[in-house]
Amino acid sequence: MTSTAFTLRHELRPGDIGWVVHRHGVLYAREYGWDYRFEAYVAETIVPFGLHHDPARERLWLAEIGERIVGSIAIVSGQADAAQLRWFLVEPDSRGMGIGRRLIDETLAFCRATGRRRVYLLTVTGLDAAAHLYTAAGFRLTEQIPAARWGAEVVEERYDLTL
Repeated sequence: MTSTAFTLRHELRPGDIGWVVHRHGVLYAREYGWDYRFEAYVAETIVPFGLHHDPARERLWLAEIGERIVGSIAIVSGQADAAQLRWFLVEPDSRGMGIGRRLIDETLAFCRATGRRRVYLLTVTGLDAAAHLYTAAGFRLTEQIPAARWGAEVVEERYDLTL
């Protein structure tokens, strides 16, 4: 895709949470062969956020080009003084524009501003572009565990960052 301006927002609107669930389900099925259970997993984890999140400590950002949502990322409260990065996605036709890097930068700035000392995320091996962005931002791979999830054999990974 050619260089196109994108914007970020964190004020949630009707349909935003559903977009995150739907796009994760569709894209991960297409790109990694995961079944409907991954979409259900995303729904299960985002519903409590949608119902009860504390906007002063937790936030979901959406990247947009015009009126079209092309990416997402969130920070939710995690263990102790940590925050968890979740629901990171950039649409295939919008990759390579700096959206992913900007989304990660926004989450880390928010974590610093809210006094977080640590940020962690859970992912799986094979999401190489995302892993590159995580390590470029200073995250370290700290754990790998083989598992059967979403109709596939995966290696779950944990990345940690001390702020």
